[in-house]
Amino acid sequence: MPQNSTLKYPVILVHGLLGFDKIAGIYPYFYGIQQPMEKAGAKVFVASLSAQNSNEVRGEQLLAYVKKVLAETGAKKVNLIGHSQGPLACRYVASTNPQLIASVTSVNGVNHGSEIADLVRLALIPGRLPELVVNSIMSAFGTFVSIISGKPSLPQDFMASIDALTTENVAKFNAKYPQGLPATWGGQGKELDNGVYYYSWGGIVGYNPINEGINNLDPLHHAMIAMSLLFTKERDQNDGLVGRYSMHLGKVIRSDYTTDHVDAINQLAGAVSTKTDPVKLFVDHIELLKSKGL
Repeated sequence: MPQNSTLKYPVILVHGLLGFDKIAGIYPYFYGIQQPMEKAGAKVFVASLSAQNSNEVRGEQLLAYVKKVLAETGAKKVNLIGHSQGPLACRYVASTNPQLIASVTSVNGVNHGSEIADLVRLALIPGRLPELVVNSIMSAFGTFVSIISGKPSLPQDFMASIDALTTENVAKFNAKYPQGLPATWGGQGKELDNGVYYYSWGGIVGYNPINEGINNLDPLHHAMIAMSLLFTKERDQNDGLVGRYSMHLGKVIRSDYTTDHVDAINQLAGAVSTKTDPVKLFVDHIELLKSKGL
């Protein structure tokens, strides 16, 4: 695609569970992605939300950040691109304040729940000691992530984030904020809904080591393979944390790229499958948004 114009509205990248903008101001969550997007003509910002919390809490944090970016740039709207749990915060803002949002794009997003979150919640009975211990440890880890990314005041609640991603609770979230959702399982939603454009793409874990190249050396890739085997509804059709059709939102660009959940953001440190270039997907999307006048 030609890259010879400037995107009308700024882009805000939104991280998912256990995410951050940059660690110690150096290592980015969206690894090697921001600069190529800017070269393609986009003004790009990266939000920093609670590493662990509910969709609504993270959504309110994102709303505050959107208003900050609008004030800083003088723009009327922003384009939101979220990964993992990130699209749920984006959808919350777009549903409650559509006048501020030009588009929402979901990248490997948990738009219909995660079978892994279901399994975690099933293993940790509410109010029992194991849940309390795990929540304390993981919430402390979330606080640590926020501190080293320079945002120590962000509230953390690990079990709130797990509850926010279960199939049951995402269904409740979807009932409140239905914009862009497919009418049928595995289908597409409206591209333009309530004045906001909705898009999604995602991928499936690559199991063939011949196609994985340097990704074979990435421990996160092997973790995604191991967790992918725990799926039942979307067995062999998931990225290790989210099922393929669970990712669908708005106009589906494609949901079967060879990318595991962390490959989608070019992690770990650019070690991804040889079959898909995640950076190119983000750059190509800027061209799509340009074509829509966004």
